[in-house]
Amino acid sequence: MKKVMVGMSGGVDSSVSALLLREQGYEVMGVTLKLFGDEDIIQAEKDGKTCCALSDVEDARSVAYRLGFEHLVFNFRDCFKKCVMENFVSTYLSGRTPNPCIECNRHVKFDKMLRRALELEYDYIATGHYAINEYDEKTGRYLLKRPKDRSKDQTYVLYSLTQEQLKHIIFPLGSLEKSEVRKIAENAGLVNSNKPDSQDICFVPDGDYVSFIEKFTGENVPRGTFTDIDGKILGEHKGIINYTIGQRKGLGISLGRPAYVVSKDINKNTVTLGDEKDLYTDSLIAEDVNLISVPEITEPIRVTAKTRYSQKEQPATVSALGNGEYLVEFDQPQRAITSGQAVVFYNDDVVVGGGTIK
Repeated sequence: MKKVMVGMSGGVDSSVSALLLREQGYEVMGVTLKLFGDEDIIQAEKDGKTCCALSDVEDARSVAYRLGFEHLVFNFRDCFKKCVMENFVSTYLSGRTPNPCIECNRHVKFDKMLRRALELEYDYIATGHYAINEYDEKTGRYLLKRPKDRSKDQTYVLYSLTQEQLKHIIFPLGSLEKSEVRKIAENAGLVNSNKPDSQDICFVPDGDYVSFIEKFTGENVPRGTFTDIDGKILGEHKGIINYTIGQRKGLGISLGRPAYVVSKDINKNTVTLGDEKDLYTDSLIAEDVNLISVPEITEPIRVTAKTRYSQKEQPATVSALGNGEYLVEFDQPQRAITSGQAVVFYNDDVVVGGGTIK
């Protein structure tokens, strides 16, 4: 009997994943990852907004007990702090905009948890992500594909998965609609069948990432200068990390016309404002690229690509530049391409790969 370790957040998706795998004959063990200190967990419980609160652990344990398999809690706090939280802070302070969910998947869920599972002689790990992992006999490669429920597609945050990792990963929900998942949970009498999905960054549940960064570093972010695209000073900004590319609201400055953040310069501590038309560019450079469906890109290839989670993929051409960097040229200019975010390439439903926007 094959053994699978299921990452259980306490939510309905991971719980149904465990249920389905158990019904398929796997020997299942559920694990919940402790990513925060006890004081943070207690506060999260009071806020009622984040994962990894005590109630989430109890929900996961309750599901495991009802389904008849073991449940453990792994303390990955140090790894999460170093690889996700510190990265989040340093990326913002460098003038870029991070995606912490991608870093959590890259370093915690599909690296540290997988290595722990293999050490304990489990064959696979599984999560409640909406994606499909499929082996292609023709190419001898594992393929990451978009799920049946396109509205829940999470392949954008999974592009960093390697062939060795995909060899040991199961995504049980790839062929299901979210409504079907909730129905399965309800029919099984699971305590979390109607539990809402988590929407926030788990360690910034109130969305105030500026306060989080200042508390994390113990320093206040210095004020700086707003300029226009010609370098003319327009006024004072309240700290460069308060602004993201494309932002219009909450700028704290009135110019008598709509203004958008079009760029940031961390060295000069300036935020450049412009018109909406100034937000559009037709190319980007990606670094730290991971390829999934192909081993390498030697000639320009046609793909569809997207530069944010909620964006619809757009036709583009990807070319290797050397030194691990790739040029992505879109057929049509794209709005608010943001350094630090991810760009992910697709061939129909298959993830070709992805990287970080330079």
